[in-house]
Amino acid sequence: MLPKQSNSVYSDSVPVTRTHSQGSSDSRLILESSSPYDDKDTHSHGKWQSFKDSFKPAIDTEVFSKKKLFEDDDEAHMTDIQRINVNTSKSHLKRKLKNRHLQMIAIASSIGSGLLIGTGSALSTGGPGGILIAWALMGASILCTIQAMAELAVTFPISGSFNVYASRFIDPSVGFSVAWNYFFQFLVLLPLELVAGSITMKYWNTSINADVWVLIFYIVVASINFFGVRAYGEAEFVFSTLKVLAVIGFIIVSIVLAAGGGPTGHHYGATYWHNPGPFANGFKGVVSVFVTAAFSFGGTELVGLTAAEADQPRKSLPKATKQVFWRILMFYMVSLTLITFLVPYDSPRLLGASSVDVTASPFVIAIHNGGISGLPSVMNAVILVSVISVGSSSVYATSRTLTALSEQGLAPKICGYVDRAGRPLVAIMITNIFGLLSFIAASGKQAEVFNWLLSISALSSIFTWLSICLAHIRFRKALKLQGRTTDELAFTSQTGVIGSWFGVLLNTLVIIAQFWLSLFPLGEAPNAQSFFQSYLGFVILIIFYFGHKIWRKNWILFIRAREIDIDSGRREADIEALKQELEEERAILRSKPLYYRIYQFWC
Repeated sequence: MLPKQSNSVYSDSVPVTRTHSQGSSDSRLILESSSPYDDKDTHSHGKWQSFKDSFKPAIDTEVFSKKKLFEDDDEAHMTDIQRINVNTSKSHLKRKLKNRHLQMIAIASSIGSGLLIGTGSALSTGGPGGILIAWALMGASILCTIQAMAELAVTFPISGSFNVYASRFIDPSVGFSVAWNYFFQFLVLLPLELVAGSITMKYWNTSINADVWVLIFYIVVASINFFGVRAYGEAEFVFSTLKVLAVIGFIIVSIVLAAGGGPTGHHYGATYWHNPGPFANGFKGVVSVFVTAAFSFGGTELVGLTAAEADQPRKSLPKATKQVFWRILMFYMVSLTLITFLVPYDSPRLLGASSVDVTASPFVIAIHNGGISGLPSVMNAVILVSVISVGSSSVYATSRTLTALSEQGLAPKICGYVDRAGRPLVAIMITNIFGLLSFIAASGKQAEVFNWLLSISALSSIFTWLSICLAHIRFRKALKLQGRTTDELAFTSQTGVIGSWFGVLLNTLVIIAQFWLSLFPLGEAPNAQSFFQSYLGFVILIIFYFGHKIWRKNWILFIRAREIDIDSGRREADIEALKQELEEERAILRSKPLYYRIYQFWC
């Protein structure tokens, strides 16, 4: 049996070495102050030799005793839960993501065609009232979910993050099914985004073969991730900054137009709320927009996946999490409110819009209606940046998820290969190989192929958010039943367990709503193709869940709260010392002026 770990296995700042000590019977982790491999060391063979060496297997970074259960002959006797807790706690991923990287990933990582274009079809389906109700409720749910995720990620900054929490705090079968669904979601997203980029380029040039653009974008995205997590962080910082500036610019222009300051001088006011009205397609239209809103927030949880590679997760993750609130408020609620004033839901340009049709963007329509021309080129450039950004993020998310699955023994062991530079090399290569599917962009069948690929992971984000909230609820219950308190947590969810229950409720309602809409599509007769394209993800989730039960002979419904491991994977070496440090920090905060405390709470 795996001995219960009462201490941390990591130190934020001290590099450590893993060997198998032969002279101690102590089963706890021992930390050393040196490392046989240093990123700055050129090994006296020159930079080229160091570059080649970086692709070799990572050197272990922790010291264990003779009886430690990581040894190959003992690991076979570990239970699934023990393997999950142990292996994801000792990842070789490098901690190179700085606070500024996480800040921008949190603010703009998932801003893309979902906001810039997809909101157009949502407006035509639900009307201005429907779109604001749906995005406000889903935004509140996402906020609660991200808060719960931050509490778990700061406490357990382990490989795989939220993809592992379901296995650790609910049931390994739940974690297995949710993680594989999440893997497929982002695996499919890479070729989708590359094809979207090639279609976007057609706005400027239709004579060049689409696969030429696919190749260019493919090389860019693949290169970003092959240069390591630091390169991904820097690239995402730049991309996110550009997206934020673009959205802020559109918001400012929209405010001017809504107030009558455009070239036409027309003052819109609430005209379109009265004619054609606040709702389109009645209750079913609102429900449909509700589902669309949920999908538009996909990728918001990506900041949690960076926990194992964050330089100082205890400080940077809470700050990054708080940025999600401002993103939801500013980039979604403010921009959508302005759009409802500027674009009527019955505008013919909104109807039948595709996800890459820039002319169907409500931002473009609003500014064109206001008498400003030339914007589509700017919007196209923003969408192109978003395509590369989301494509890069999809490689990051897929490779880290596959690595965590391998570490848990739920994917081939080779998929967990991490080199000395901290790159999950095999997982990145698998993701990029699948990305070659994007070269069917020049084919006439790409839409049909991608519709079915996308249906595999259509509900993946919903399942992920639901599992995060449930894992947080189970973790808090385990703390309580094991006589522990939240005083030992470096960060606690600002929305608490109540927020997690709200997230569970709303995500469950979205799943039910999607089932109804899959059976009875809006404006269509019931048909099998529409059902499976909308709900195939749920079917696959069930298959994975029961498949894991049969494969692992795991017949438990959930892990009992008293048996949940709430120690493995922590970076704090001494819980009592951490409590004292946290109390000192809280005392200092209480002594600060009110404005400073308010700022710290919200930012």
